[in-house]
Amino acid sequence: MEERVRIDLKDGIADVRLVRADKLNAVDLAMFVALVEAGKALARDASVRAVVLSGEGRAFSAGIDLSSITGGGERGSGPNLFDRSAESPANLAQRAAWIWQEVPVPVIAAVHGVAYGAGLQIALGADIRFVAPDAKLSIRETYWGLVPDVAATQTLRNVVGLDVAKELTFTARIVSGSDAVALRLATHLSDDPHRDATALAREIAERSPDAVRAAKKLFNAALLGSVADGLLLETELQQAVAGGANQREAVSAHFEKRPPRFRDPA
Repeated sequence: MEERVRIDLKDGIADVRLVRADKLNAVDLAMFVALVEAGKALARDASVRAVVLSGEGRAFSAGIDLSSITGGGERGSGPNLFDRSAESPANLAQRAAWIWQEVPVPVIAAVHGVAYGAGLQIALGADIRFVAPDAKLSIRETYWGLVPDVAATQTLRNVVGLDVAKELTFTARIVSGSDAVALRLATHLSDDPHRDATALAREIAERSPDAVRAAKKLFNAALLGSVADGLLLETELQQAVAGGANQREAVSAHFEKRPPRFRDPA
């Protein structure tokens, strides 16, 4: 099996790349599986502080490899895209995007070239997105007579208004990177998305990993629960990190005017 996802871990930053450049990183069954496995591995690694998610070559991802759903080679063998496991509410296809919300550290997508259909939905699974001005993005499924089914209903609604989410889905319109930022589909415009995403990852890596992980958990929970649940979780997580070794180290480093030396979370 050819490699589909590559992970380069250095100084707490996991550089995760889709590596099917000859196909513009089109997502086939093997890549769905590889993305999930990559996310699961990073979720278990306490040394990881942040993740940068990108595509190798000329694009982030051109979307699903249509041959994988129209009888080309993989159908009927191996796992099914609709398979579910007890460890996640998502099926295999959905989890390729949703896994980046399950990863406990910030995930930053760097988008260039095209990000269509499943490709854009994978980028939407990240917490933050840098996008090139001339990138092309599209919730593409209705163009092919389908609905978005790589977790877009649970991610797109949280980054744009519901009316914008519906319009982008109904029309399958292609938008530029500049328009994507204006629509809030992406977070930052960048002439070099991977460089700037990595710089932000390094900045995040300088903060207490306990606090950063707790903050991601807190904001993700706030999208789903009640006000009471959110306020209670805020209290519980603050009590968990306050006075801990990494919180004490953050304070000590500040007053001693030196870089902090944080421990990996337990």
